[in-house]
Amino acid sequence: MLERRTSALVRAIILAATLSSGLASTASADLLQDIKNKKEITIATEARYAPFEFLENGKIVGYAADMLAIIMKDLPGVKLNQLDLPWQGVLPGLDTKKFDYVVTSVTVTKERAQRYYLSLPIASTTLAILKRKGDAAIMKPDDVVGKPVASQSGSAPLQGLQAFNEELKSTHGGKGVLDIKTYVDFNEAYADLAAGRVSAVFNALPNILYVAKTRPDVFEVVQGKIGPQQYFSWAGRKDAESASLDKFFDDEIAKLNKSGEMGRLQKKWFGFEMPVPADKLPQPES
Repeated sequence: MLERRTSALVRAIILAATLSSGLASTASADLLQDIKNKKEITIATEARYAPFEFLENGKIVGYAADMLAIIMKDLPGVKLNQLDLPWQGVLPGLDTKKFDYVVTSVTVTKERAQRYYLSLPIASTTLAILKRKGDAAIMKPDDVVGKPVASQSGSAPLQGLQAFNEELKSTHGGKGVLDIKTYVDFNEAYADLAAGRVSAVFNALPNILYVAKTRPDVFEVVQGKIGPQQYFSWAGRKDAESASLDKFFDDEIAKLNKSGEMGRLQKKWFGFEMPVPADKLPQPES
């Protein structure tokens, strides 16, 4: 009888421990709650993409930085640990859980939408071309045929440039650009453009307009549409643990959009508004 009671007691202890373990596991599988508990969130940013995010006097500033500052007010008591990383390490780092979320300009593509949780859009964009001021050899997009051009390695603008180059070949007897040079960040590409080492830089239109506006004596924008309408978003992981944090950022972005604050910040940093959907992420065309 004593042996049966002891055995029953042992089974009850094991069952209680198992249930307790299961509850603890379930409780910890909520990234937003974990962040609130530890009072710290780690965000990855590529602070080399003005005016969305860039360094000024050692501080990350820009359109996205202003948005994030407002959003952090809804995480009272939580410290922001913002990492400045090269673009090539941002999404791979998200995969390996080196940080909680990505607040940098992520161009929405089908491939990325399948792999990551992309937030509601923060801005709209299309591919654009920057050239040296007064370069009469490039007056429209097709004029880059036979010329060295540049973009950022691993970026959506680079993919857009490569696709555009294939279009050029199909309409110009197999001739495309002379060479596609890639750079770790766009500032290096702009420096080589100013120095005459490349003839044009391909990037998102808002960034191109900003560069031309801040250095009008050096650069200008090539007129002409390239490729489909695209959007910028932020990114999280596509897993059950991250779902709460993904929703938190979506809710916050929607709030900024619907209140008009997003438009105000766009005017501040770009000089114009870029209306974007406030309720769902548009399906990417490529």
